[in-house]
Amino acid sequence: MKKSLLILGLAVTLFSCNKNEGGATEFKTAYVDTQKLMDDSEALKDLNSRSNVKGEELKRELNDEYQKLRLDYAKAQDEAPRRGAQWVQAKAQEFQEREQKLSMMQDGMMRQLQEEFAPQRDSIVEEMRAYIKDYGKKNGYDYIYGTGDSANVLYAKDSYEITEEIITAVNAKFKGENPDAVKTEEKATEVKAETTEKEEAAK
Repeated sequence: MKKSLLILGLAVTLFSCNKNEGGATEFKTAYVDTQKLMDDSEALKDLNSRSNVKGEELKRELNDEYQKLRLDYAKAQDEAPRRGAQWVQAKAQEFQEREQKLSMMQDGMMRQLQEEFAPQRDSIVEEMRAYIKDYGKKNGYDYIYGTGDSANVLYAKDSYEITEEIITAVNAKFKGENPDAVKTEEKATEVKAETTEKEEAAK
C-alpha cells in the first residue's frame, strides 16, 4: 500500500513538471513595503496621535503625584530633627508605601493605554490586510508579497512595488472616500501626463 502511494505521488510530481515545461505559467506578482504602509497610514497616524495625547494626560497626572511626594519628603526632612527617631521611621515607611503606589499607578496607566489602543491598532492592520487581499483579487494578482520588518521578499524589481497605490487607497478609505475612484482619478492624471509628454516629444 505504501509502495503504491509512493509511486502515485512520484507520477503526480512528474506530471506536474512536464506540464510546467510544456507551457510555463506566468504569475502576476507585486510587493508592498509594509513598514512604509504603517508609517504613511492616516488611520495609524490618527491612532498614534490620540494615544500620545492620552499618554501625556496620564503622565501629567502621575508627575503631579510625584511632585507632591517630593514636597512632602522635603518637608519631612526639615521636621525630622525635631520629631525624633520613631516619627522618622514612621515617615520613611509612609514614603516607601506612597512610592510603591505610584509605581503601581504607572504600571496601571501603561496597561490602560495598551488595553485601549492595542485592539484598535490590530483592527486597522487587519483591515489593511483584508484590503490588500481584496485588491489582489480585483486586480488579478497571483501573489502580493510584503517587505519591511517582517520581510519575506529578498529581492524584487521596483516595477513590482505597489506600496503607494495601497497607501493612497487605505488612506482614502479612512477619510471616507472611494478608493477605486481615487485610483481611477490618479490613473487618468498619469495617462494625461504621458500623453502630454508624447505630444511635446513629437514637436
